[in-house]
Amino acid sequence: MNPKLEGLFDEPENRYLKPEELSVLSQFISSLPERINFYRRLRNEELTLMQPVADALSRQLPQESEEKLKRGLQNAILMMRYAAMAMLADDPTLVTQRLESWLPYMAEAYDTTTIDQTLYQLIREQLASRFSGEQMMLITPGLDAAEALLSSQSVESNDTDITSETLVGLF
Repeated sequence: MNPKLEGLFDEPENRYLKPEELSVLSQFISSLPERINFYRRLRNEELTLMQPVADALSRQLPQESEEKLKRGLQNAILMMRYAAMAMLADDPTLVTQRLESWLPYMAEAYDTTTIDQTLYQLIREQLASRFSGEQMMLITPGLDAAEALLSSQSVESNDTDITSETLVGLF
C-alpha cells in the first residue's frame, strides 16, 4: 500500500484524521478510477504494446543473440507489470522493493545492460505514442524506478553470494 496512505491508518485509537490527511486520502481515492482504467489497458494491451518494442529491439541490436534479447524482453515485461502495479497503488517504491533483489543481478549475469537501456527507451516511446500525457505521468515514476536500478552503480560480486549458475536456476 502507498506509504502516505499507510501512515494515515496508524493511530485510529488516538485521533481522527486531520483535514490535510483526509485530503491525501481523498486525492488517492478520486484518482483510483483513472488508475484502474489505465492498469486494465496496460494489462489488456500488453502483447500489442510489447510486440513493436520487440521488433524494434531486434532491428536496433542485430548483433545480440536471440537468447539475450528474449531475456531482456522477459525482464522488461516483468518491469512493466511492476510499474503498472506501482501506478495502481500510487507507490513507485513498490518497483524498487520488488525488483532490487534480482533485476540488477540478472542484467549483470546475462550481460543485458545495453539491451535493457535500449528496451527502456523503446518502451517509453511506445507508451508515449499510445497513451495520454496524464497517463504517462502515472506510469513514469514506476518506469523511472526500474531504470534507476539498472543504471545505478554496478553490482559488486563481493556483495552477494548469487552467481550466474544460481540465477539460471531461478528462471
